[in-house]
Amino acid sequence: METLLIALPVLIFSIVVHEFAHGWVARTQGDNTAAMLGRLTLNPIPHLDPMGSVLVPGLLAAVGAPILGWAKPVPVNPRNFRNYKRGDILVSLAGVASNLALAIICTLLLAVAIRTLGPGSVVVMMLRYGILINFLLMVFNLLPIPPLDGSHVLYHFLPPALGARYRELGQYGMIILFALLYFTNFSFLRVPVGLLTSIAFGAAGV
Repeated sequence: METLLIALPVLIFSIVVHEFAHGWVARTQGDNTAAMLGRLTLNPIPHLDPMGSVLVPGLLAAVGAPILGWAKPVPVNPRNFRNYKRGDILVSLAGVASNLALAIICTLLLAVAIRTLGPGSVVVMMLRYGILINFLLMVFNLLPIPPLDGSHVLYHFLPPALGARYRELGQYGMIILFALLYFTNFSFLRVPVGLLTSIAFGAAGV
């Protein structure tokens, strides 16, 4: 429960920033859909998904698994992009880029917090989770499994016929993801996330 109370606010903030980044970059590419629907905001309420933002993270925390979650996808209309391919790639990468930026910011703040507040403070614990969660979200969303962000990027480098079949996997994407997470016990995420987190902790002096 203590872990959940500290980590859940960090997770919610991180996934809200992730979705906001998608909407903000979409607007720079010519699509204003997110703004018109009130989703171009850092207010968490419009973004929260009861299952992905609360229930699933809570269950994962209860069984000791890495805390992972999601928000409601920001609505984007690629037909409004000035350049469809460029816009789709940039919007897809915006979310993972925002998580990388948050992880770096948390690392810098952690270095300061350890020296000023001590290693056992709640702020230090939240920043540690901030690093871990944002690297986890970044690596997870880069997986080339539709409809994750990484699949949008890979799609544009496939031949048209293969790309169309690849995108059809999106209807089974969540089933594939949950099966992968269940049968591998997150092992395919632990190595890259663990490496990135160790580098960040080392840089912060943990």
